[in-house]
Amino acid sequence: MAKKATATKAKAKTKPKSKAKRSLVIVESPAKAKTIVKYLGRKYKMMASIGHLKDLPKSRFGVDIEKDFEPEYIVIKGKSKVLTAIKKAAKEADQVLLAPDPDREGEAIAWHIAEELKSINDKVYRVLFNEITKKAVKEAVLSPSEINMDRVNAQQARRVLDRIVGYKISPLLWQKVRRGLSAGRVQSVALLIICQREKEVLAFVSEEYWSIDATLSGKVPPPFVARLIQDAGQALKIHNEEEARALEIRLNAADFTVAKVEKKERKRNPTPPFITSRMQQEAARKLHFTPKKTMMLAQQLYEGITIASEGAVGLISYMRTDSVRISPEFQTESLQWISGKYGSEYVPERANVYKSKKSAQEGHEAIRPTGIAREPDLLRADLSHDQFLLYQLIWNRYVASQMRPALFDVTRVDIKAENLGLRVTGSVLKFPGFTIVYTEGKESNPNAGESLDGEGALPVLSVGDVLNLQSLDPKQHFTQPPARYNEALLIHDLEDKGIGRPSTYATIISTLQDREYVEKREGRFYPTDLGDTVNELLVENFPGVVNVEFTALMEQDLDEVEAGEKNWTETIRKFYDPFAKNFEKAEKEMRDVKREEQPTDIICEKCGNPLVIKWGRFGRFLACSGYPDCKNTKEFVEKEGVIEIVAKEIASDVICKVCGKGMINKTGRFGRFLACSAYPECKHTEPVSLGVACPEAECKGDLTEKRSKKGKTFYACTNYPDCKFALWDRPVARPCPQCKFPILVEKYDRNKGTKVLCQDKACGFVEAPSQEPSD
Repeated sequence: MAKKATATKAKAKTKPKSKAKRSLVIVESPAKAKTIVKYLGRKYKMMASIGHLKDLPKSRFGVDIEKDFEPEYIVIKGKSKVLTAIKKAAKEADQVLLAPDPDREGEAIAWHIAEELKSINDKVYRVLFNEITKKAVKEAVLSPSEINMDRVNAQQARRVLDRIVGYKISPLLWQKVRRGLSAGRVQSVALLIICQREKEVLAFVSEEYWSIDATLSGKVPPPFVARLIQDAGQALKIHNEEEARALEIRLNAADFTVAKVEKKERKRNPTPPFITSRMQQEAARKLHFTPKKTMMLAQQLYEGITIASEGAVGLISYMRTDSVRISPEFQTESLQWISGKYGSEYVPERANVYKSKKSAQEGHEAIRPTGIAREPDLLRADLSHDQFLLYQLIWNRYVASQMRPALFDVTRVDIKAENLGLRVTGSVLKFPGFTIVYTEGKESNPNAGESLDGEGALPVLSVGDVLNLQSLDPKQHFTQPPARYNEALLIHDLEDKGIGRPSTYATIISTLQDREYVEKREGRFYPTDLGDTVNELLVENFPGVVNVEFTALMEQDLDEVEAGEKNWTETIRKFYDPFAKNFEKAEKEMRDVKREEQPTDIICEKCGNPLVIKWGRFGRFLACSGYPDCKNTKEFVEKEGVIEIVAKEIASDVICKVCGKGMINKTGRFGRFLACSAYPECKHTEPVSLGVACPEAECKGDLTEKRSKKGKTFYACTNYPDCKFALWDRPVARPCPQCKFPILVEKYDRNKGTKVLCQDKACGFVEAPSQEPSD
C-alpha cells in the first residue's frame, strides 16, 4: 500500500504563544515575503521557498503502480540550497509558520516543507489568509492550524494522474508522430474541443433568410422602425427574395394600426464579483489580455505593490477562487463607502448575495480589492499600465456588484398590417444603478440578427392608432457557422463542461500554442495539421481519456477527495485500469504517422512517380514515392482539400561570385540560403543577408536568418565561423538612440505584440509596441 501522507503536528500540547521569541514564516514567493515582512516586525523571519521544493522526478516515471500509486518525491534541481537554508532557519526558530497560497498547490508546498522539518522543529503550523493586508496577516499568524491533508491528497491525485497521462502517452506520440510532442489529461480534451468546433465550422452549410423592417410614423414624431415577425398569427421565417418581395407587396397594400401597447419596468441586475474564470474571460474581452498575462498581473496585485502612501501592500484578494462570497465585514464597509461616494440611492436595501456553484470552495472569497477606498485612479502612478487596467477591471466589477440594479422603462408595441404582424420595442434608462461603474462584456452571436430591443424612447402610441408607412427595408442574410474559439469562449466552455480548474486554464492554452497544436489568427484558435493529427490519434486510441464527460467526472472526484469524501488512490485506480488497457492496445495498434504515405495525383517532375504526403520534423511535406532512388521533396499548403505547392526556389538579383550566373533563393534544413542556378555544375552557396551589418567591431559581415537543429529560427553573421555573433530576435538596421549600440532587435510577445528594443539588456531601451490585431 502507498505510504499514507499524514499532517505534521506539533508535539506540544498547547498552541504557540502569540509572543514568541522568534518565528519563521515561509511563503512561496519573494514578492509575497517582501509585503508580509513589514506587517510582522522583528520577531518574525521571512523566507521564500520560490515555489515547490519537491516534485516527481523528471528523468523517470516516479509513481509505483504496484504500491497503490505511491509517488516518489525528490528535491527539485536547484532547490537544495533553498531547502538547506530553510532547515537551518527552522532549527533556530521558536516556531515555523507555513504560509503558501490557500489552495491545493499551496497546501502541497506546505506539506513537503513540513515533512522536511518534522525532525528539526516540532512546532510547525499552517497559516492561511485570502488577502495580504496587515489585518489578515496578523489574524492568520495568531490562529495557526494544521495542514489540510485532504487538500494535499487532492493535489497528489491530480499530479499522479497528470504524470500517468503525460509520461505514458507523450513518448508514444514521439514514436508515432514526432519528438517534442505532449499529451495531457486536460490539455488533450481542450484540444479535442477546439478540433470539434473546427469540424463544425467547416461542415456548416449556410442558409439564406430575409428580414423586413418598416419605417412608420404616428400622430407625433419621431418615426420609428418595426420588424415584420408574424403572418396569420404564426412566427414568420422568410427564406428567399421571392418570399420577401411577395410580403413587401402585401405590406405596401396594407393599413397599419397599433394592436397592442405593453409598458413595464425592467430590472437589470449587476453581475457577481469575479471568480478566476470570469476574470480571465472579461480581461480577454475588454483588455485583450491572454489568460497567462491576466494571471501574472493578478499574482502581482495579490502579492503586493509598493504604493507611495502605504509601502508594499496586496491590492486584491487571492486570485485563484471559484467562490463569489464576500466577507460580511468587507461588504458592510463597501456599502458605506458607496453611499458616501455615489449616494444612498445606489445602496440596495439588503446587501447583494450571490450564489456560488455547488463545487465552490466557500472558505475563499471572490476576487475583490483589499481596500474599497483604493480607487484605481488614485493608484495609477504606482502601477504599470497593464496592472492598472486589470486592477480597474477588478475594482469596478466588485463595486458594481454591491450596488442597486439598473431600471429601464420598456415599451413594446405590436402592429397589425392586415394578417401580418410587426413589433418594435423601445427602452429608456430610468435609474442607472450599477451601470455608472461597470457593465459586463458580451460575446457576439453571429446568428442573433439585429435585436428587436431598441434603445431610446418611442413616440406616444395607443391601441387603434393608424400609422403611416414611410418605407420598407428588405434585407438578405445568411446564417453563420459557430464562432471559432478565442480565449474567453474557450475558458467559458471549459468551465461550463467542468474541464480542468480555472487556475490551470492559462497554462493549458499556452501549452496548446507552444506545442503548435493550435495557432491564433485574428484572435481565434485554429487547429494545425499537427493538432488535428494528434487529436485524431488520441481520440481513436484513448476514447476514455480524451473524453469530455469522463474528464469532468474526474474533476468532481478530485473535488470530493479535497472534501474528504473519497480516497485519492481509489480515484486514481478508477482512471488507471481502463487507461492501462487502452495504452497496451495503442502501443501495438496506433497509426505510425511517421511512416504513413498519403497518395496524391501530383507527379514528380524528376522521375515521373507520384508524390505522396509524409510527416517530418517540421510537419507535412510532399515526397517522391520513388524514395530512396529519388529524393525530391516539396513544401505545400492545403486549402479546402486542394494541394498548392510552395516554391522552394525563387529567383534573386544576386550574381554567383564563382561562375557569374544568377543565384536562387532555396530553403534547406537550416533555413533559407542562396544557391547557384547552375547547380550541380556550380555548387556555390551564400547565406541570405537581411541587410543588417554585423555589429561586431572590425567584422565586415552581414546578419542572416538561420534555423537550429531543433527548427528554431535565429540570426547569425555571414562570416561564421570567423565571427560567432548570433541572436534569437530579428535584428533591425538602426542604432539604439539611447546607448548607440549598432542594432536594435524585434521581439514578439504574445501578450503585448511586437516591440523594438536594444540588444544590450543593460541599456533597457524599448520602443512603443505594435499591437497585433485585436479580436
